[in-house]
Amino acid sequence: MTHSLADDRSTVTGRRRIAFAVHTDSDRLPALATLLRSLVLTNPGVCEDFVVLHPGPADSPFDALRRLHPRVVTRRAEGRADLFRLEGYDTVIALSPDMVVLGDLGELLRMRRGVGAVPQMLHDGEGGERRAVLPGGLLVIQRADVDDALAARLTGDGGPDLTPADVLVPVEVRYDFLTHRLPGGSPVPANIAVLHFTGPSGAPVHDPAAEARRRFEMSDEEFRAAYCALPGDKHPDLLAHCAPPLLRARPSLGLARTVADVYRRQGRYDEAVEVLAPVVGNRLDAPRCQETLGVCLMALSRYAEAEAHLLLAAASPDVAPRAFAQLARLAWLCGREEDAHAYAREGLDADPTDAGCHSWYARTRPGGPEPEQPDAADQLAHVALFAEGQENAGDKVLPEAVRMCFGTDTGPRRWYRQPVHRLVDEAALEQLNARRGVIVGGGGLFLPDTSPNGNSHWQWNVPDELLERITTPLAVFAVGYNVFDGQLYRRSRFAGSLRVLVERSAFFGLRNHGSIERVRELLPEELRDRVRYQPCPTTVARYLAPGRFDPAERSETVLVNCAYDRAGLRFGHDYGHFLGQMAAALRELRDRADVRYAAHMPADEKFVHDLRREHGLTLPVEQLHDMSNDGIRELYGRSRLVIGMRGHAGMIPFGCGTPILSLVSHPKLAYFLSDIGREEWGLSVHDRELGSRLRERATAILDDHATAVAEVHDAQKFLWETTRSNLDELRKIFGQA
Repeated sequence: MTHSLADDRSTVTGRRRIAFAVHTDSDRLPALATLLRSLVLTNPGVCEDFVVLHPGPADSPFDALRRLHPRVVTRRAEGRADLFRLEGYDTVIALSPDMVVLGDLGELLRMRRGVGAVPQMLHDGEGGERRAVLPGGLLVIQRADVDDALAARLTGDGGPDLTPADVLVPVEVRYDFLTHRLPGGSPVPANIAVLHFTGPSGAPVHDPAAEARRRFEMSDEEFRAAYCALPGDKHPDLLAHCAPPLLRARPSLGLARTVADVYRRQGRYDEAVEVLAPVVGNRLDAPRCQETLGVCLMALSRYAEAEAHLLLAAASPDVAPRAFAQLARLAWLCGREEDAHAYAREGLDADPTDAGCHSWYARTRPGGPEPEQPDAADQLAHVALFAEGQENAGDKVLPEAVRMCFGTDTGPRRWYRQPVHRLVDEAALEQLNARRGVIVGGGGLFLPDTSPNGNSHWQWNVPDELLERITTPLAVFAVGYNVFDGQLYRRSRFAGSLRVLVERSAFFGLRNHGSIERVRELLPEELRDRVRYQPCPTTVARYLAPGRFDPAERSETVLVNCAYDRAGLRFGHDYGHFLGQMAAALRELRDRADVRYAAHMPADEKFVHDLRREHGLTLPVEQLHDMSNDGIRELYGRSRLVIGMRGHAGMIPFGCGTPILSLVSHPKLAYFLSDIGREEWGLSVHDRELGSRLRERATAILDDHATAVAEVHDAQKFLWETTRSNLDELRKIFGQA
């Protein structure tokens, strides 16, 4: 089965593009395949592009490599010197077909400067020795540090001859260990990461180096089986590449669950069901398979089937708490509050400590007597993510900010709540149509994977046929396209739902111009002009409630925030670098202000724990997820500076008039700063000079704080003028003029 995938790679966040690269020809294909197998089997969590430079012209001989790896890229090249001119990548790790990988290459992936290589000790022919880099040796090339002159020097006749004090960044010898350094019959040292075969071929059969290479000389099926059998975490793209062919060759229940699990992680829920359903059936001896199948069916909005399989999973004591938590979520999605509460209770009976069941039990606990219902015709329906408990603080502030755009009464008398993830069925449609209008937003609702559904493939769980039957005016307000750099997802169903949504909407406003561009790409030409700009209302809080959020005075406080959802997409291989740079900057900033940490949700506190463990730096924590909306705005409003990674860790303080600096790990932060013409307020988490630049910019803001606040106020004016113009139009649409 084939699907349309969108690859949202870009340089918006400064995320490093890394490749392994080899120069070869088709005659060395067997050795190259051995190298690639060794790389995968010794670094199972790494899946960067594997670029093969070859003299051409035929490309088909390299099809054998594509069976081993999902990201083999072939390019024509004149010679190995082209490694230094490899377009489209920031870091290139150059290997040779004469090598095999025996250990972890994480240190090479984390290198950020210069040209890394192993200075080998070579005889100069006159009885002396010199340090030099072999022409075919390992290189770690940072392309930003290599100009044409240096590239020529590195690839001159006789190969590079550099000293550690020159441009070379020395790399430990274990990353390019030459086999001629092994006396005959000596074992390969256990710490060797890359073994480089030198000298004449034809080593003895029992030579330890030759045996090390022979471990990776295997058939495709043996390679796939070896990869799938490895312990620990494996990269989902590699697992999705290796496991399905192995499942076809060696069908088993365990392997079917492995394949289904990786498909689920990639959002390929229909394929997961196709793999798992035929082999699971109604078996009670496979509860984890039943659970995976149930979760995938729920993601396809096949709720009745999902419930049946989750109930089978819940029969196992080991799986019951997780299964009951999923059953509670399913029942809630379908509007069955009592059933959701009962399922959560059963899960707590199985494990009283289960956090998921506890959350659903509290969320669905029956309230007091039903309040008097207001006249539906006087209400607007609000479709949004309504955060509760210790969920994201930004998602708590945002819905109220949307409602403040339409009046001072933001409560249930004027507003009907429709949780965005809850299924829109006939009963829900009737409730929406009874109101005088429907507002969808704001927030990053154009996102495929937070709470997946098969109806729209974005966050609003609404089938097309019901969306088309909404008869009351519909407005999409300050919604964002929230896909990460490098995030693969299917968008054919999303594009279909999007088209119906735009056709049906009386107003369609997205919260940044980056989102506008991405969404317009998915629409037919005749609908593109209907997509317009509507800033997030959190950014204009000072205008929505004049005087309420302007602080009378500010404390000497700098607040810092980081985010950890989808950490691999945020940081890549650069998390250690980011943490070290932040530690250096914050140490110096503590001499100027009270530096504190603002946690939007409990998971955000990982930064504080890592900072203390790795760098001995402790920050006091402000737990915003336990605060009221006014408390959140008050904290941000009376701070002198906020350094934030979450979108609303920038937009909420900005809306209160507080200067911000954004740690850009997601395109939406760069989009917002571009909209207000303040790109210099953003720093990529991948920036090699992050620490010094953050310290410099933060110090400048603290030194001339009045000017910084004035710049925030000035930037807000355009956002407010746009919002006010849109609100004038919306009042007419909703009959409020």
